[in-house]
Amino acid sequence: MTFRTIDDLAMTGKRVLIRVDLNAPVKDGVVTDATRLEAVGPTIRDVIAKGGKPVLLAHFGRPKGKPDPAQSLAPIAPALAASIGVPVVFCGATIGEEAAAAVAALPEGSALLLENTRFHPGEEANDADFAKAMAALGDVYVNDAFSAAHRAHASTEGLAHLLPSAAGQLMAAELSALEKALTAPERPVIAVVGGAKVSTKLELLGNLSKRVDQIVIGGGMANTFLFAKGVGVGKSLCEAEMAETARAIMAGAAEAGCEIVLPKDIVVAREFKAGAASETLPAEACPADAMILDAGPETAAEIARRFEGAKTVVWNGPLGAFEIPPFDAATNAAALAAATLTEAGRLLTVAGGGDTVAALNASGAAARFSYVSTAGGAFLEWLEGKTLPGVAALGA
Repeated sequence: MTFRTIDDLAMTGKRVLIRVDLNAPVKDGVVTDATRLEAVGPTIRDVIAKGGKPVLLAHFGRPKGKPDPAQSLAPIAPALAASIGVPVVFCGATIGEEAAAAVAALPEGSALLLENTRFHPGEEANDADFAKAMAALGDVYVNDAFSAAHRAHASTEGLAHLLPSAAGQLMAAELSALEKALTAPERPVIAVVGGAKVSTKLELLGNLSKRVDQIVIGGGMANTFLFAKGVGVGKSLCEAEMAETARAIMAGAAEAGCEIVLPKDIVVAREFKAGAASETLPAEACPADAMILDAGPETAAEIARRFEGAKTVVWNGPLGAFEIPPFDAATNAAALAAATLTEAGRLLTVAGGGDTVAALNASGAAARFSYVSTAGGAFLEWLEGKTLPGVAALGA
């Protein structure tokens, strides 16, 4: 799709409402991971450089439409300032006279962070009056929170219809990466889909099977597919009730010309704990008293070989129980193979989803991928082929 960027908006002397994602982990009032805070820095600094006055809108947690001191954005302001190198003033209101006064008093070169948008029931209801009250605080609107773009909320969708609007730098980079990965990709395209349950990724698999050339299935999901093919999986995590669905997915993929790739060998153990005794076996040889906890080295090598012949890889989910060594081996090996090809300019790699980001970070491959999205639900809905309201509202 085409969308406006901040370069398309006049900023000089303008109050710029910027929807950002500041959902950083906080412990004892201190931000413990500033990754998401750092990510919004380029847009905020750009708005200031263009002569605009950045007014930040964000949600934090799930306060269910009423104020909750435990979910205030107040502790985020100093951490944000430190992360982006810009003074950040916090205001304990989201709309109304107090917020308007804070906007008017904002010093040049600073950003204003308003209180949690979800302290108001009108946010998640996408209430027109609440959106208008926010719009009154700004002259233009920038959405830099792709992670919230799958929600039609007042600050993510409603505002875009009330003010001149555009995508921020983070949003634009995300949309550009996703466009290259799935909307208009270089082929062949391989999707890596892992995770625990087939039931949570039915729409994703259905959409991908029509749009990619191969789908590598890993994690607990692979056990369900093996079971559906009549392979014993012992005491492994497996959705036996989804076997018929798995067979239908495989049939649909074959009809669409998409190859489903399942493990050739497996790593099994009797206990799920660090250092547990494990062994590598053919995929068809899982003992009745064992659990499949990772794909084997032959499978990892096969995935790497397939990457060699691909142009684009879209990755969502680990290949095994990556949280506990040695069951991270297949994910690490495949991720590092993809990273090496990416650095050589031979592969476009786009990944996203909570466990995916954690697994790729643990492997050391994340920084070497073309793009790693922290968007979670929005990334998954995009993979499922759904329209994201917050993105659609920015359409040029």
